[in-house]
Amino acid sequence: MEIVEAHPEKSSKTDVDDSLNLTENSITVLERRYLKKDADGKVIETPKEMFWRVAKNIARADLLYNPMADEAMIAKQFFYLMTTGQFMPNSPTLMNAGRALQQLSACFVLEIKDTMESIFEALKNTALIHKSGGGTGFSFSRLRPKDDVVLSSRGVSSGPISFMEVFNAATEAVKQGGTRRGANMAILRVDHPDIMDFITCKRDNRAITNFNISVGITENFMKAVKEDKEFDLINPRTQKKTKSLRAKEVYDLIVDMAWSNGEPGVVFLDRLNAGNPTPALGAIESTNPCGEQPLLPYESCNLGSVNLSKMVVDGAINYNKFRTAVNAAVHFLDNVIDMNNYPLEKIKEMTRGNRKIGLGVMGFADMLIELGIPYNSQEAVDMGEKVMAFLEAESKRMSVELAKERGAFPNFEKSIYKDKAKIRNATTTTIAPTGTISIIGGCSSGIEPLFAVAFKRKVLDGDELIEVNPLFKERAEKEGFYTPDLMNRIAEKGNLAEVDGVPDHIKKLFVTAHDISPEWHIKMQAAFQKHTDNAVSKTVNFRHDATKEDIDEVYKLAYELGCKGITVYRDASRDEQVLSTGATVKAREDRTAGLMPRPRPAVTKGATMKLKTGCGTLYVTINEDEHGICEVFSQMGKSGGCAASQSEAVSRLISLALRSGVEVEPIIKQLKGIRCPAPLLAKGGLILSCPDAIGRALENYLQRMKMEAMGEPIPEATTLDKFVESPLKFTNVVGACPDCGGPLIHEGGCNVCRSCGYSKCG
Repeated sequence: MEIVEAHPEKSSKTDVDDSLNLTENSITVLERRYLKKDADGKVIETPKEMFWRVAKNIARADLLYNPMADEAMIAKQFFYLMTTGQFMPNSPTLMNAGRALQQLSACFVLEIKDTMESIFEALKNTALIHKSGGGTGFSFSRLRPKDDVVLSSRGVSSGPISFMEVFNAATEAVKQGGTRRGANMAILRVDHPDIMDFITCKRDNRAITNFNISVGITENFMKAVKEDKEFDLINPRTQKKTKSLRAKEVYDLIVDMAWSNGEPGVVFLDRLNAGNPTPALGAIESTNPCGEQPLLPYESCNLGSVNLSKMVVDGAINYNKFRTAVNAAVHFLDNVIDMNNYPLEKIKEMTRGNRKIGLGVMGFADMLIELGIPYNSQEAVDMGEKVMAFLEAESKRMSVELAKERGAFPNFEKSIYKDKAKIRNATTTTIAPTGTISIIGGCSSGIEPLFAVAFKRKVLDGDELIEVNPLFKERAEKEGFYTPDLMNRIAEKGNLAEVDGVPDHIKKLFVTAHDISPEWHIKMQAAFQKHTDNAVSKTVNFRHDATKEDIDEVYKLAYELGCKGITVYRDASRDEQVLSTGATVKAREDRTAGLMPRPRPAVTKGATMKLKTGCGTLYVTINEDEHGICEVFSQMGKSGGCAASQSEAVSRLISLALRSGVEVEPIIKQLKGIRCPAPLLAKGGLILSCPDAIGRALENYLQRMKMEAMGEPIPEATTLDKFVESPLKFTNVVGACPDCGGPLIHEGGCNVCRSCGYSKCG
């Protein structure tokens, strides 16, 4: 069995320049989402060309302030910054800089006032933003409650939840520029009369699927919870009290739902506004989809992250290198504001008026390992606070330097800085989720711990590869305990806690998300928040057996330690339903028996097969749960078009039938033999069509299941060209990737595929 590092340095998939230190996963992500493609979907840009495209485009902004600026030299600095993995901007900048779209922002917040005109104007603007590649945040708190009077029609209001459903449906219909799906954040104040309905609006995981939701918590509410008192619900139309609720009852419902499926999150509104740099322009009511970027209505923000693992030299942080990277990153992000093509004129005006940027970090877990510091330790928390304090100070210093040449941000006199030195950017720091750009950078995500130490992968010839974190492999070889057998056992577990043969000090150092108690997650988030202008995107992971009391304690700790918000996820909780009594369970079973397919489990296992068809390469993923085969995904290589949509439709219907109790054999019988105009003679015989190929893949998988159940050895398959990937034994898996069928990992407040770079939050 061959063993490789989890991040091989080269791949033959793309013509990569030898000077680029790109991993196999990063090349996959770049090809799928970032590199230019022609009309047929063929990649026509190398990673080196992409980085030059971005660097040259962003450097051009310097000429706006200094016509004699050395544009070529600045472009080289930006190119070096990205290609050495020291810094990556947010995805829209990598995708769109230097291309026709030129929309470079990831985060937007839109205003929703209590009129039909405002609601549907926001809906139109949402579609335009999603089309351009951005995500949107909203506060629905200004909308009058359900059943409130509508004077113009003498009717009654349908309330905020109904309009969230309208926005959700619109998002479903819009694809973001062909590369990113729409993502939204909905926030409702805790004192809104419809708050109880809002808290439970995602009880059914199939509802409002294109939104993350968070409750806007106030200081008065938290005080009422602590003192077990009632608090008032206020009608936003009249500003009058409608009724009072026991604060603890509302708080407990938030905890119950978070325990059930991770939503809603909470944001502490008063803290967001305490950090509002321009309060004269209005109050902050909402954030972007992952919660780390509080924004005024019509603001956008450009984000980027410094790779901390690249700042470690000879076992210590090189602060000169760190400073240089921060300075260049602030310069880069300020330029992005000028080069951006904004989807709305109002957004252009607000964004250029405040010039907010959000520089954060990734590779923090890798940095701790290189320094020999366990993630779940006070030393790590202190180090997190130290590096973020340095980044904050240097980013502010660089922003002040830019202001000397370029001027302060236009709304400076309306800001909290007006009596201080002029500064170029109203905010400079944010800790964003870096699921995709950390793959490109070949490092751990954001400030999250490792998600796995090693895992198995089966490849084209059927051999298994054990992919090992390179830092772990290096340490294991250095200390003399590296063996292929040990790597195999680690891959079976994903982490080190239950593996013999690994020294205790190594187990303490290479901890993964679920080795770490929730309290350490919160302490780390709070440490970074102390020196972050905006907010921190971080997932607090819980084991499946965590109790509601555990989540309650963490919520209170987050509040006490000064966090601006919190997102929790209990492992394998996403598809569970909160049901209070046995009678409720029985009623639900009676109602759905024979009518509805069983829900998809949070975690499945299976394999992916690669088949040649007359329409192109077809990847068929087959997954099973405790009842047997439960779903099929199919992806039509890079060809897209009608064949891809039809194979996807066939797969969805197959999955629906399987989870509704239909046996696999009759499905195979119906699929095999279907002909299309372009049959193909493949290695194992004639493939008549895409449905025929899916039927053959199901037949092959079913045969293997039966042989495994009988304890028989499984021979090499002769009927299919195979490309099989074992399920990655990660924790915090929340489902299958809609793009590649791989596991979705919940980290950084979002669902991310570490295989292809898909991110639910964009």
